[in-house]
Amino acid sequence: MRRFDADLVRALPRLRVFARRLTDNDLALADDLVQDTCVNALRAADRFELGTNMDAWLATILRNRFLSLAKRHARRFETVDDELSGRMTAGTVPQQGRLEMMALERAFERLRPVERRALVMAATQDRSYAAIAHDCHCAVGTVKSRVSRARRQLAGELDRGDLHRAAA
Repeated sequence: MRRFDADLVRALPRLRVFARRLTDNDLALADDLVQDTCVNALRAADRFELGTNMDAWLATILRNRFLSLAKRHARRFETVDDELSGRMTAGTVPQQGRLEMMALERAFERLRPVERRALVMAATQDRSYAAIAHDCHCAVGTVKSRVSRARRQLAGELDRGDLHRAAA
């Protein structure tokens, strides 16, 4: 077994705990998040630098996937998980989760429209870059850049603490 694979397997229990915390102990959703995280990590294994903090890398992937799902449910492009959507609108998500969603919504609205559209198609509709490029009438590289910039901007704003501005 490759070192990367072994490290990924060792990280699974910590990923499950983190996913359960994010999903307010929704075991099915937490397991789905962990599975999605593993798939995404395996796809991006060539971009992971051995010797760096795999737990932090995996936690970032899991958090980003959760935020993508939460955003999809909040904006409701298509209803997939009515229970999570109901919790988000009914106020049963823990206060920190609501603040994070508010910060995410504000950061998402600050994206350029072309970046927002490319990110939504890539993250929530599971579309290939080629299909997105066709729909947006641009090159695949342009789509990749737009999605990358959008993700980087969202992550940067959330990491800088826009959480507190959302509550104000």
